[in-house]
Amino acid sequence: MIKSEMKILIGLHRNVSVLDKKTSKIASEYNLTFSQFMVLEALYSKGKMTVGEVRDRILSSVGTIPVIINNLVKMGYVRRLSDSNDKRICILELTDKGYEVISKIAPENEKNIIDIMSVLSDSEKENLVMLLKKIYNNRKEE
Repeated sequence: MIKSEMKILIGLHRNVSVLDKKTSKIASEYNLTFSQFMVLEALYSKGKMTVGEVRDRILSSVGTIPVIINNLVKMGYVRRLSDSNDKRICILELTDKGYEVISKIAPENEKNIIDIMSVLSDSEKENLVMLLKKIYNNRKEE
């Protein structure tokens, strides 16, 4: 018999996979990859961010983030700015073209998420958020 912890982990992975597939489908309709969508969405929701902040927010690896950003710059969706205090730091921001495309995609993606989670009551959603935070806050820092 599988332990409850493994059932939880498998359930989380399956649900995230379903959400990611739906997000990828929406992104592809706008000729974007899943990772490109994630970068645009991070900048859309949080505003200007450093490359490191974007990477941490979208849970990307150090190796893949430059390729993702370079492609978004080539597409005209993102621009690089220099930090006035530290020239080694690259700040990213949406261009008008980038804002225009993500402002169409983000609501579609949000609707999908809401639809998928509509099987939960408001109190179930609140409990799930609380439980996930509890697990996250109990992790052992490495």
